Amino acid sequence: MGRDFATGLGHRFFFSPEEVEPVGDSPAGAPHRVLLAGIGNVFLADDAFGPEVVAALRGHPLPPGAHLADFGIRGMDLAYRLLDGYDAAVLVDAAPRGGEPGTLYVIDVDDGPDAAGAAGPGPAAAPEAHGMDPVKVLALARELAREEGVSLPRLVVLGCEPLIRMRGDEPDVAFGLSEPVRAAVGRAVPLLLSLTSDLLAAPRRRLESAAAATASPAVPRR
Repeated sequence: MGRDFATGLGHRFFFSPEEVEPVGDSPAGAPHRVLLAGIGNVFLADDAFGPEVVAALRGHPLPPGAHLADFGIRGMDLAYRLLDGYDAAVLVDAAPRGGEPGTLYVIDVDDGPDAAGAAGPGPAAAPEAHGMDPVKVLALARELAREEGVSLPRLVVLGCEPLIRMRGDEPDVAFGLSEPVRAAVGRAVPLLLSLTSDLLAAPRRRLESAAAATASPAVPRR
C-alpha cells in the first residue's frame, strides 16, 4: 500500500500475478532494470495500442532486468511504480502527433518539450485512481520523487499515431484497433525489444541505434 499524494490516504495496488516482480538483487549480468509499461483504455479504439503491444510481447522472452506490465488506465499505480528504482521506463501509448496513422515514434521525454509539460509549476495534480493522463502521471511521479528523495527512471515513450481518437465521453465504447494501428503493433514489438536491450545496456545513452535497428519511413524519432 502506498500513500495517496492528494489525500494522504492509503492507496492499494492491483496487479496480476505475472506483473509482480520479486524483491531482491538484480539477476547476475543484469545490473540495470527497465519497466515496459503499456497504458491506454481498451474501450476507446486506438487508445488501446499500449495494452495490445504488451499482450503481443508476452509471447516473447524478455532479457533479465526487463519487467512488463499493462497499466491500462491505472494512472496512480504507474506513478508509484516509477519510484521503484528502475533505471529506465518505456511507456507504450497512443501518441497523436500529426503523422500518418500507424506511425511509430520514439520520444525521449527527458530531452524534449514533453518534459516541460509534465513538470509544470506548482504542486502536481493527482491523477484519477482509474484514469490515465500521462502528463498528470509524470508530474505526480516527479513530485513524489522529490518528496522521497529518489530519482525517477529515464523516461521514453514508444508511441503510435492513432487513426481513431476518442475523448472518453462518447455514449458508446469502441473495441478494437483500427487497421493501421493494428499493423503497427507488429512493428512495435521488435522496436520495443531493441529499445529494451539498449536501455538495459546503457540507460542514459542516446537511442539512435535502437531506432535505427528497425528504421523505416513509418518509424521517425522525435
